[in-house]
Amino acid sequence: MDGAGTQRKLALLDELAARIGEAREDRIASALLASVGHVHDLLADLRPTPEEWRELIGFLTEVGHAADARRQEWVLLADVIGASTLVEDLQSVRPAGATPNTLAGPFYRADAPDLDLGADISRDGIGSPLEVSGSIKGLQGEAVADAMVEVWQANSFGVYENQQPDQQPEFNLRGRFRSDAAGAFWFRTVRPRGYALPGDGPVGRLMARIGVALERPAHLHFRVSASGYDTLTTHVYDRADPAIGRDALFGVKPELLGDFCAQTGSTPITYRLSVSFVLARLAGPCTSNPRV
Repeated sequence: MDGAGTQRKLALLDELAARIGEAREDRIASALLASVGHVHDLLADLRPTPEEWRELIGFLTEVGHAADARRQEWVLLADVIGASTLVEDLQSVRPAGATPNTLAGPFYRADAPDLDLGADISRDGIGSPLEVSGSIKGLQGEAVADAMVEVWQANSFGVYENQQPDQQPEFNLRGRFRSDAAGAFWFRTVRPRGYALPGDGPVGRLMARIGVALERPAHLHFRVSASGYDTLTTHVYDRADPAIGRDALFGVKPELLGDFCAQTGSTPITYRLSVSFVLARLAGPCTSNPRV
């Protein structure tokens, strides 16, 4: 950018800051100024034509029109550009050795039923049987007893129960369990399938235009909470899923890969998955909070 362009950009930002006035130190005002500064830098680097600028405004307008009570296109946009995961990662810094947090996603339900260990969360029995066993420990290797383990997942067609309230039983593939004295838990379900994020809106059309896939590899969601420990919300992904390297939400981490192992001789084919979660303790009065 030439000297005149740089001066004009800085002058515009200074004028905006002056208009904000006494509110300038407010976090919202500071965030706005920082954001505008980055936008101005981007415009100066890309130098869009007026037609290209109008096309961008048109796209953002379409995103707004596509958002309603049943569908949040703005969240989808934030997800597929990695912004949602970055916010989560920046606010969920965990000690080395602790299981990483991930986004909860839009399909979590806090009202899933409490079930006994070993229960089957598949209420329609559709899909290949999957036996899940897990352990919950602290960073020092201590067993975490009586932890609340919430689990939810898509079915064998890649669809969640609350996406199909008229086709799947209430609370299908959802449940809450309590770990035993050794920090162990186990339950039965069906093997989930991966799925694609909605591609029929403006965000989907943009991603198709630039060649970005909207796939999510198969996974199970877990939320683990226990007294004295930081609550963990995470995924366990199917290591063998072909989409494992292109998760649309950028949520795959090496620590979250699981092996869905087929058991020989079982009819129908039954799979087993073993998971292990390591929780970080809540900060005490003499320690720093890991959530900074």
